[in-house]
Amino acid sequence: MKINFDNVRLERTVYSLEQLKTQKIPEIVFMGRSNVGKSSLINSLLNKKNLAKVSQTPGKTRSINFYVVDEKFYLVDLPGFGYASTSKEDSFRFSQLIQDYFRVSNKIILVCHLMDSRVPFTRLDEIAKDYIMNLGLSYCILFTKVDKLKQSEKSKLKNLVLNIQNNSAYDFIFYSAKTGEGKNQLQSYIIKKVIESREKKD
Repeated sequence: MKINFDNVRLERTVYSLEQLKTQKIPEIVFMGRSNVGKSSLINSLLNKKNLAKVSQTPGKTRSINFYVVDEKFYLVDLPGFGYASTSKEDSFRFSQLIQDYFRVSNKIILVCHLMDSRVPFTRLDEIAKDYIMNLGLSYCILFTKVDKLKQSEKSKLKNLVLNIQNNSAYDFIFYSAKTGEGKNQLQSYIIKKVIESREKKD
């Protein structure tokens, strides 16, 4: 199986349960708090400058975006969660849309939870993590914006991660959309998951 992240396109944008449909290829899900740098990371990972729109207004993305990569898998970009300035109706609809997606999709092979490396493991992050873990889905954490950390801060976070890894069943990746740190590691990790899902199917 050849996946080089070169043939990428936004296939569709979903705003409601009615627009969700059964997929034929695996799905890699990206989720995270608003303003965590998700769009920048997606553009970096998929080698496209403006594929995912980078908004200056946190919480603006209101849809689930399906990017098809090399016709082998979908990268599914969920709306950001936890931004207080959105209306109660919008906040509820975002939450329900995400829950609907996790309820109806049977092609999810990995959920990548993006956390701002400067403020990781917030209460909202913990709630989101527990939600995914309770679904029994494969899960990893992507620490974004690591270029903004001082070396001492980065070492402290890595030591924290090492302690957590001793008692957890999920992986961690440090990523910088600005410098490219972690890009090759994340691409290889995703390819591994896609190959494993095909082997299970066969």
